[in-house]
Amino acid sequence: MSWASRFRLLQYTKASLWIVPLLGLVLGVLLAEWAVSVDSTGFPAGWRYSASTASGVLTAIVGAMIALLGFVVTIGVLVVQQATGTLSPRYMRLWYRDRLQKAVLATFTGTFSFSFALLRTIESDSVPDLGVSMAGAAVSVSLLLLLVYLNRFTHNLRPVAIAELVGRLGETVLVRGEAAVLGAAPRAGDPGTPADGGPVAYVRSERGGVIQAFHPGRLTALAERHDCVLLVTRLVGDYVPPGAVVVEVHGGTSAPEPQQVTGLIAFGSERTIEQDPAFALRVLVDIAIRALSPAVNDPTTAVQVLNQIESFLHTVGRAGLRDRYVLGDRHGTPRLVVQGRDWEDYLQLAVTEIREYGTPSVQICRRLRSLLEGLLTALPPGTLPAVRTELALLREAVEREYPDPARRALARTPDPQGIGARHRPDAD
Repeated sequence: MSWASRFRLLQYTKASLWIVPLLGLVLGVLLAEWAVSVDSTGFPAGWRYSASTASGVLTAIVGAMIALLGFVVTIGVLVVQQATGTLSPRYMRLWYRDRLQKAVLATFTGTFSFSFALLRTIESDSVPDLGVSMAGAAVSVSLLLLLVYLNRFTHNLRPVAIAELVGRLGETVLVRGEAAVLGAAPRAGDPGTPADGGPVAYVRSERGGVIQAFHPGRLTALAERHDCVLLVTRLVGDYVPPGAVVVEVHGGTSAPEPQQVTGLIAFGSERTIEQDPAFALRVLVDIAIRALSPAVNDPTTAVQVLNQIESFLHTVGRAGLRDRYVLGDRHGTPRLVVQGRDWEDYLQLAVTEIREYGTPSVQICRRLRSLLEGLLTALPPGTLPAVRTELALLREAVEREYPDPARRALARTPDPQGIGARHRPDAD
């Protein structure tokens, strides 16, 4: 199995809602067998059960677990409806990975299978006392997990809570990716071209799809074995049609097999966050512009999401991103060239659509201006021209939208709360 196939399998496992509950189901049966095997007459008298009592308790637990499973599934359906209706369908890919939800489902299925397996061992003169007590304890744990799950459902499904979660994930992926690139950079510096002279071969995608991730270490090692330079022509997150060029092979005496190269690049139906921090920003922008739609008309939610976008942009602006990275082998020889998103790409993604959809809202105009002016004062000089460009575009949008001087002046006033913070003098 290639690395790309293992990556896709791992993605399926992370997003699956049935694998962990299935493991809980199997574990429940095994625990029931163990509880029956170790049960003995030495069990305390106060914890002994009659056959009718044990049968009634276990039967009630089996029915309760089935009902609770249906309740959790109903909550999941509500989450899907809310996410696709008021948040972003892209968020669902992250929600499916929630570990607490899988733990709740696994506990319920495990308690069900444990109790059901014990039922068949009950006889008039033989009762699994230890197992019945364990089943009661499992019910207590299940109820506690259900309360924790409900608490998360009621508190963490707000758009601002989701925005904070997605923003943290994006920043973590960005920082981790930056460290990996800097650690693999060749000591001799980045060359102007992948290689000078030599044959050039092209590796094309077979089925196409969205590039979800690639393995830079193995691609670098593969290029070293063939003494060539591999140039990845697409960004992580790009859709590649079938037959399109994905990798160019420069130099070397022989080109690697195309299957070896494509086996280190994972394609899928949609983007993932593992190597794509811009996907987190995409989700944040989706939530903001959904709140700005006429059907929802909730600019305050968009302002709260802009808080997380501003935090994300500060992290991006200090990272020193480039549109191209060169990775070297263990000797420092350049072997792999990958495309990257620079500061301007992230900034445009963060503010363009929100500006276009949010200009009619005074809140959004004021919050966007506060965000951009904050970037001007906090980021390195190299990032400032792009910020000034976005400020000019915001200024032009406000001019077009607000012909009345008083309303225009109100919309041009930077405000970190949108409307409600101390007014600062207009800098124009």
